[in-house]
Parts: sequence; C-alpha cells; structure tokens
Amino acid sequence: MSQLQFYQSDRGSAAMLISLALAEDLREVGDLTSENLIDPELQATIKVVSRQQGVVAGQPVAEMLFQQLDHSVVWTKQLPDGSEVEPGSVIATVAGPVVSLLKGERTALNFLTQLSGVATLTQQYVDLVADTKAVILDTRKTWPGFRNLEKYAVRAGGGTNHRMGLYDGVMIKDNHLAAWNTSGAGTIADAIQEVRNKVDQGITIEVEVDTLDQLKAALPAKPDYILLDNMSPDLLREAVGIRDEVSPEILLEASGGINLETVRAVAESGVDRISIGALTHSVIGLDIGFDWN
Repeated sequence: MSQLQFYQSDRGSAAMLISLALAEDLREVGDLTSENLIDPELQATIKVVSRQQGVVAGQPVAEMLFQQLDHSVVWTKQLPDGSEVEPGSVIATVAGPVVSLLKGERTALNFLTQLSGVATLTQQYVDLVADTKAVILDTRKTWPGFRNLEKYAVRAGGGTNHRMGLYDGVMIKDNHLAAWNTSGAGTIADAIQEVRNKVDQGITIEVEVDTLDQLKAALPAKPDYILLDNMSPDLLREAVGIRDEVSPEILLEASGGINLETVRAVAESGVDRISIGALTHSVIGLDIGFDWN
C-alpha cells in the first residue's frame, strides 16, 4: 500500500466534527464526574488497545481531539494507521492529565472504532479480489459530514476513493437521463457529448448503464468510465468482451448489491473497478479500548 496521507481537507473535516462531538458531550459545563472527582494535577499514560483483529484508522482525528481539549496531552502512535491489529495490539499511548484523558476517552474511541471498522471491512474486500485487476472503490453513501474521514479510512484499508462529491466528477445516472431527455430524442451518447462540451477538460465523465444495449450505445461516446449497474457476473463478462472489442481504453465499473460472498466472482469477470456502498454505510466498528493498567 502506498503511503497513507491525511490531507488538509481531511484535517478540516476532522476539526469541525471534533468541535461538534465535544460540544454534545461537554456543552458549556464540562465533565461533571472527572472534574469533581479527580485531582487536576494527576498525570497518567494509558494504552489504546485493539480488542479485535482488524485494521486501524483514525489516529490523526483522536490526536487532534485531545489537542483541542488540552495541548499538554501527547498521543504517540505505536502502529501507523493502515496497520493490521490483533486482540491486544497496542495502537498508541496517550499521556497527560487524567481529567483530560477521561474527558476525551469516549469521543476519541467513537472516531477510532468507526473509522477502523471502515478500514477493516475495506481490507476484507481488497483481499478477496487480490490477483485480479479490479480495484475496490467507495461511494458517496457516507455519513453526512464524515465523507472525508470515511474515505481516508477506505484508503487505510487498501481501497481507492471514487469521486469525493458532485463537484469533482460527472456521473450520468438514469434519473439524469430521464430529466434531460424529456422529449425522448436524445441518446446516451448525446448526453455524454453535451456534458463533455460544458465541463472543464480533465473532469472525468462516467455514465451508468443497466443493459448491454445501453453499454453499446455509450461506448462510441468514449466516457472515461461506464458503470455496470446490478449485472450478474455472466453479464459483466459479456460487457467486458464488448468493451474490449469496441473501446478497450474505457474502464468498466461494477456496482449494485455486491457483498463479501459475491465480490470475487465480480472481479473475475474482468471489470476494472468495483464500487461498494457497504464500505461506509454498513460498518461494524472495530472494538478498541483504553487500557488504564
């Protein structure tokens, strides 16, 4: 896996989410339990420990959270994000005033467990398509506000990011075609050409099809990608053969209802890309805890 980057846009998203998360937990009052029970001078170093096998992601967010609470808290990575962990693996240590550690513990874990869950599920899909040419992509089916962070977690699991939003790539779907072509005169190829004439050069254009006839109609317009929606592996294999004969440079993407049981057969059909909404919308968090012993 190439070096994992936590981009400035990821940092900006994290800062906003951290502020919201701390506000809902502390409001203007603070931590009534820790602040009224624990000596403010008491210091500690705790371990952040995985309770399950998986892939860790989200440490930059947790570190930013503690820095917002208390600049004296020091987060030290023991394993970088993207690392495989086992039960008992020490992911990081966190040192500082105990009151601050207790204030941030649950919120930091909320970020870590969710993002590590995304990374873990992504790696499962990536492993299942190993030695095929297919890459695993995420989608826009992310929790509102969490897109940058969840897509970071996908990268931590070895996956590839699809477009970030509506602003950085064209995706012509069936509803777009229906709304555009109210007279019934235009073709898929016409729609692709109309968009190409209007968007900046370098913006990728993708069109969704759900039949082989639609695929054949789209190929001559040479979009960058064609999404094959809800096709069986046999139909996908036919689609790949048609593409190879007409426009082998166009990349084919499979999507729709693909799961851990079916992804291998989809990859073996010869498609180039597989997009999976479940990477972000159907995740079980990885069990991670703070070890105070």
